[in-house]
Amino acid sequence: MTDGNEMFPLIQRLDQDGKLVGELGVLTAKDLKDTYTTMRFLRMFDERAWNLQRQGVIGTYAPFKGQEAAQMGAVAALDDRDWLVPTYRDWAASYLRGVPMEHALFFSKGHPSLGDVPAGKQVLPAQVVIAAQTLHGVGVAWATKLRHEGVATVVTFGDGATSQGDFHEAMNFASVLEVPLIFFCENNQWAISVPLSRQMHAETIAQRSVAYGIEGFRVDGNDYVAVANLMHELSARVRSGEGPFLVEAVTYRLGAHTTADDPGKYRSVEEEDLWIQRDPLTRIEKWLRTEGLLDDEDLAAMDVESEAKVEEVLAVFREALDISPLVLFDNVYAEVPTGLASQRAQFEARVKEVGA
Repeated sequence: MTDGNEMFPLIQRLDQDGKLVGELGVLTAKDLKDTYTTMRFLRMFDERAWNLQRQGVIGTYAPFKGQEAAQMGAVAALDDRDWLVPTYRDWAASYLRGVPMEHALFFSKGHPSLGDVPAGKQVLPAQVVIAAQTLHGVGVAWATKLRHEGVATVVTFGDGATSQGDFHEAMNFASVLEVPLIFFCENNQWAISVPLSRQMHAETIAQRSVAYGIEGFRVDGNDYVAVANLMHELSARVRSGEGPFLVEAVTYRLGAHTTADDPGKYRSVEEEDLWIQRDPLTRIEKWLRTEGLLDDEDLAAMDVESEAKVEEVLAVFREALDISPLVLFDNVYAEVPTGLASQRAQFEARVKEVGA
């Protein structure tokens, strides 16, 4: 991938041919193989979820195929005390932060368990309102600063979110308050059917950092090695009191915006073919093969393991569909208000009456 922007040059360490053009940095060969194994599972899950929607099992689903390296790299440096504030497509990132993969299906199904983030996991529920989570991210980061916790917060969003007012308010607020936050934009080139060129006249999203007096970076979002290393550096800096930062991860949505979308209506096959050659999984696979760390037998074993994990997720999901309507009252307040408790009791009585 070439890039001519001088102010915000594209950071890259592993090119689309699977050749190192930089150093592995904080990563090891084992890290990269483990990452690839997880990516392969996530890709298989994503494709299965698409098929489930077509079968009528779940509702509208937003695939993340092609954005695995950006999402996984975004959270690669976070520890148990750090926060992730994700958007609705960021299931790979949320999974690495401890959110069960069935939550992606819950989200599509409108299942109330979606908001039930596992205890101890510093992740907010997926946000579907475009750019709204950028403000939430600022709030989380500001709270950690006031408490002197010394932790990092990462808020993720797409290129379309940068055209929303919430994003600019969040950038300004974060800059003025100097919060320990990393704005992580997955620039997948398309806000549904609107290309980046129709969203803004600026050459890059990263340069928007200049207007808010913060540092900005532009990284190859399909290069896990580059993204992970950058985020290790920035996470350490925000924990030490610096920030905020803006990261533009240049990637591509290989699939449709959602299962309700047909990208063939607005983008060319030639464009898609160009980005398929930059597939994040392919470039890691090429490097692993070159290093003698991966062969066809390994891939077959990975696929068997991934298939088993997908089936486990689906089993949990199917079992969760048999629920009481009373769960609508759960996971709303830490301490249930008297009024809500009263409504729940009335509703429970009515459920029993109808059931009887």
